[in-house]
Amino acid sequence: MISPVSKIAYCASRTCRFRKPIDVRALLEKGLDELGYRDRIGLVETECLISCFQGPSIMLLPGGKVFQVLSEERFTETLRGLISEPQLPTLPPPGEPRIEPDIPGIEHIDFFAKQRLIVLRNRGHIDAESIEEYIAHDGYLALYKALTAMTPEGVIEEVKLSGLRGRGGAGFPSGTKWEEARKYATFPKYVICNGDEGDPGAFMDRSLMESDPHAVLEGMMVCGYAIGARQGYIYVRAEYPLAIQMLRTAIDRARRKGFLGRNILGTGFDFDIDIYPGAGAFVCGESTALMFSIEGKRGMPRIKPPRSTESGLWGRPTCLNNVETFANIPQILLHGGAWFRSIGMEDSTGTKVFSLTGAVKNVGLVEVPMGTDLRTIIFEIGGGIRGNAHFKAVQLGGPSGGCLTEQHLHLPATFDTLQAAGAMMGSGGVVVMDDTSCMVDVARFFTQFSVDESCGKCVPCRVGLKVLLGMLEKIIVGRGEPSDLDRLERQAVHIAATSHCGLGQAAPNPVLSTLRYFRHEYEAHVREKRCPALVCTDLIRFEVDAEACKRCGVCAKVCPVEAISWRKKEPAVLNRDKCIRCKACIRACKFKAIH
Repeated sequence: MISPVSKIAYCASRTCRFRKPIDVRALLEKGLDELGYRDRIGLVETECLISCFQGPSIMLLPGGKVFQVLSEERFTETLRGLISEPQLPTLPPPGEPRIEPDIPGIEHIDFFAKQRLIVLRNRGHIDAESIEEYIAHDGYLALYKALTAMTPEGVIEEVKLSGLRGRGGAGFPSGTKWEEARKYATFPKYVICNGDEGDPGAFMDRSLMESDPHAVLEGMMVCGYAIGARQGYIYVRAEYPLAIQMLRTAIDRARRKGFLGRNILGTGFDFDIDIYPGAGAFVCGESTALMFSIEGKRGMPRIKPPRSTESGLWGRPTCLNNVETFANIPQILLHGGAWFRSIGMEDSTGTKVFSLTGAVKNVGLVEVPMGTDLRTIIFEIGGGIRGNAHFKAVQLGGPSGGCLTEQHLHLPATFDTLQAAGAMMGSGGVVVMDDTSCMVDVARFFTQFSVDESCGKCVPCRVGLKVLLGMLEKIIVGRGEPSDLDRLERQAVHIAATSHCGLGQAAPNPVLSTLRYFRHEYEAHVREKRCPALVCTDLIRFEVDAEACKRCGVCAKVCPVEAISWRKKEPAVLNRDKCIRCKACIRACKFKAIH
């Protein structure tokens, strides 16, 4: 029997494997062998076919039908129905293990209904290791168009027309940067792709490099042609071994096909790309620190000017963009800058990929037109808040971003709008928090991250952030004073104004934004010596409700320090002097008698 399915893409995300420890590839290989389709249906490893909440999953190609893998039982029988018949298989009786075919098609899934996939268009639809499949999906057609039908100046004008702004955080117009790099007559010139992605909870660039590496390479080649460079580098954090493997494979096969190296496509254009694994330093996300790292020096920012477009890697003109920025370039050249500008908003064109994490139901990658409001991203695409909790805040822009409240959910996600509200676009991290989060502790967490990642070059960042952290820790343990809040704000403003690079300048944002929108929580910590969210254990006073207590003694059994005494048929008694506030008793009590 001839199957209408030619390939099956399966999710290999670590998140899916953690949620359900099912080896999907092994199941597929076993099932296809038993059905006699092993040599006729290919397997494609990819990530994030649907939201992580609904994984692991498989996608049937062509057609894009997505199915959630729920069990290993009867997998082969259900697979037979999927690959042998055009229609959906008949569901087995309730209670029996199955592959749940309740997701009819990717375009009908709520998680994707309001998305527009441009950068992520090939994810799951092509084999990332196959250059032939990338070419079959218009791959390298933009490069061919640029080399044979456009001048370098024409390429730059098209990028400028598109309004594309750097997706790495700063949002600088890409066309303007390319134009600046081209005007200098110093050679050699370099193109650098920043794939370091050091933000906690961010995985946009990793997914792109793993699922569509040729799109990134093609964007870099077009940039090299536009600015007059012959060498490119991809700076990837060493913690992304699969991304590095996929990029190496893509580079090798692009060289074999004549898309990299000398005399590309017979046009006389020479360009090659190498990979540089980074050590995971967050500060190397800053362009000059990244270049010092490639040169073998310590990753520390330098004074500007001169800009990197004039004097960058080894003192030569260098154009640096991040992974998502380069992945947009082929589509801009193929469809035109005016087409790209028609998507999104006037000051923020195109789409943006966000990593949606935290207390939201549907965790995963989201690509939406620029200007999509936060409520749509969190509640319609993300499915809202997990459990019975309520939305409290959303932190945007990584550890240097700000926290916004429910009153900001109507805001369009653009560079300028988010910055005006006290947050930032950043690389695209969106961390959703519910009412169990303490905003003082959130500010402390991100400040601690910035302290750990500071390169130590300038005093405001090296010393000032530690002072800021010390003040936050003082408040959290109950030793804060009312005057500390004004001192905290003054210190944060001073660090932002005097730090040398973007890390120090943006590091106080979590403190400033939480002081701005959640000052009442700071005042509760300082004036009332309590944590409204019951997170800061030093400010929690545990009590046993004798009326609610069922006298079962479970709380006494789980207490690690024997701070609870209990006798049969008597309510538990809590010794606060011995209590370490670990909350083990609260979690164990089913009757909510301890609060």
